[in-house]
Amino acid sequence: MKPWLPAALDYVASWLEFQRRFHDQPGCAVAIASEGEIVLEAAFGSADLATGEALTPRHGFRIASHSKSFTAAGTLRLVEQGRLRLDDRAGAYVEGLHPDVAAVTLTQLLSNSAGLLRDGVDSGQFFDRKPYLRKDELLADLARPPVFPGSQRLKYSNHGFGLLGLVIEAVTAEPYADWIAREIVAPAGLTETRPDITLWTGPMAKGHSGTQPLGRRVVIPADNPGNAMVSAAGFVATAADIARFIAQLSPTAERSVLSALSRREMTRRLWPDAESSLGRHYGLGTISGGGDGWDWVGHSGGFQGFITRTATLPTQGLTVSVLTNAIDGLAHPWLDGVIQIFRTFAEHGAPTPATERWRKRLWTIWGAGDLVPVDGKVLIANPALFNPFFDAGEIVPDSEDQGRIVKASAFASPGEPVRLIRNATGEIEQAWLGAAQVIGEEALKAEMVERYDQRHARA
Repeated sequence: MKPWLPAALDYVASWLEFQRRFHDQPGCAVAIASEGEIVLEAAFGSADLATGEALTPRHGFRIASHSKSFTAAGTLRLVEQGRLRLDDRAGAYVEGLHPDVAAVTLTQLLSNSAGLLRDGVDSGQFFDRKPYLRKDELLADLARPPVFPGSQRLKYSNHGFGLLGLVIEAVTAEPYADWIAREIVAPAGLTETRPDITLWTGPMAKGHSGTQPLGRRVVIPADNPGNAMVSAAGFVATAADIARFIAQLSPTAERSVLSALSRREMTRRLWPDAESSLGRHYGLGTISGGGDGWDWVGHSGGFQGFITRTATLPTQGLTVSVLTNAIDGLAHPWLDGVIQIFRTFAEHGAPTPATERWRKRLWTIWGAGDLVPVDGKVLIANPALFNPFFDAGEIVPDSEDQGRIVKASAFASPGEPVRLIRNATGEIEQAWLGAAQVIGEEALKAEMVERYDQRHARA
């Protein structure tokens, strides 16, 4: 394990718990793997706002389009076995397709470059207005012509991955869910992953709406069977299991259900999301991005009531999965924030004995700030930001409880002294950052009630 990683993991958990409260999200589960082994697993908030059930790491989530990575892995496993070729035409295995759909290759389907309709002619399943498509309904949509010619551009298609599920069924002569569970899920060592909600037996997180237009969240059961679309969007898993799986897709993984060649094929950047500013690319059932030595590859998912995202960073040997159970869940910025936390600790190093005891979250009426010790200094982070270390100030300690702000915005307090005040047990109780007195959360609550909330103060 990297020397800075334990301190980074501690801060990741603290920051995510704060972020969930700050944004008033129902729940968040996170898992982080180092070289394929889980080194952080945590859950915050509620699995079900209606009942108050606490969310745990054992709760399953609808991971939606993460399912595409399983389907891609299954397809490449069949290629390794000589039962499929990536340049095979879909029509060689599935009847009833439009001639132009029948002509698309497995590579085009896996890379979302086949030009197919995204969700047919009615995507009401994503609005809880209709069930997910049965096989006959999927084939009826696939009897329509593509929107674009094959290999013209990236065009995301759930129907394309539904078709891949039908190809796998045709080749294996088994139901997709049975084959993928035996040949991919089980060999990957995943015990908390199922291809469909109908197969899940553990505790299950409920989905939730946004706060608008009702002015409050309502529970979205999200118990819809995936039917013929399980290969595109049906899977259920815990954060730890999906982190383990995506970690195995890294070309550098020591253990995997696929050969290194297949993993390189899956994770290559084949098609850019050219009309987006996010810098994403699509491979074979994978999304990738990043740069500056911090490239990532993985997938995300959006199911009614759930937003989820998982990414592995091959150079660092780290994998992050962030699962949320709200339709406005912040899995994307939170995962990006975790990567920023990793980058900060990788740059500054692990805390030393001289800085370690400076760790504390302190408050004023303006909000919270974090003293985050690293090698030789203490960073002043803002946990309310998606990148808590954006424009972070720096303190260099002169002694156990005194130091100086050596780096800060000109509008803050650069050059001014810092003083810590500890209680009888040695814990930081408050601090002076320049002229600003910062205190603990409970102390600030009491101060605010006394000063502003006279009704509660009298009580």
